[in-house]
Amino acid sequence: MRSLQREIIQTLHVKSTIHVEEEIRLSIDFMKNYLKKHPFLKTLVLGISGGQDSTLAGKLCQMAIEELRQDTKDNSYQFIAVRLPYGVQQDEEDAKRALQFIQADKVYTVNIKDAVNAAVSTLESQGVHISDFNKGNIKARQRMIVQYSIAGAYQGVVVGTDHAAEALTGFYTKYGDGGADIMPLWRLNKRQGRQMLQFLGADERLYLKVPIADLEEERPQLPDEVALGVTYQDIDDYLEGKEIDGQAAEKIEQWYTKTEHKRRMPFTVFDR
Repeated sequence: MRSLQREIIQTLHVKSTIHVEEEIRLSIDFMKNYLKKHPFLKTLVLGISGGQDSTLAGKLCQMAIEELRQDTKDNSYQFIAVRLPYGVQQDEEDAKRALQFIQADKVYTVNIKDAVNAAVSTLESQGVHISDFNKGNIKARQRMIVQYSIAGAYQGVVVGTDHAAEALTGFYTKYGDGGADIMPLWRLNKRQGRQMLQFLGADERLYLKVPIADLEEERPQLPDEVALGVTYQDIDDYLEGKEIDGQAAEKIEQWYTKTEHKRRMPFTVFDR
């Protein structure tokens, strides 16, 4: 095993194999314990896109809240799922399937298009050019603004969907989908998340669909693997300690090194 590979696996706490039921229980108990530790918090808030990660995190959120209500007899605990389309989402049907599977206590739909366009328009009126890629990151950050706004209104915490495969490559927007209070999927790779959704009885379309971020308008529905230049199979194998093609391993390690800043809190004068 490559030395950096071993370091990454240890840092991200990835297991070579998982016991699905144990990992489901670990995520649920983590969220329950977090809310119990902070009794002023009563709500979990999560954006639902219709992709694998938010579908899994959403289902685990609802399961955690239902157990909390049963354990504590406190019916004020709730899970709020938030739909956050920019205009009309091309895979809207998948988002509907995800919500049907999750059965969240409450669902809000907030279209972020007007807010994003207003920000872009205002910036460009001041002479600041906003590229399509940059606008995509604004979309991700606007979605997080909405989630924190809802959390603030309902004594809530924002749940993130970041997992080991994303953390490894930094394939998320800093202070966008990478910004959250708790990360119940941290430690899992993409393959392991699929196994958990399959065990929970999700529609296979939700965990077999091609992963996309869909933030860029000039490259709509761009698959993650195309953007990364490496497959999730290679990423998952790498995280499980397996030997993969040398070029793929180098690409993965380049992403890890390049995106180190995303895995840290803001730097201070005491950091190197």
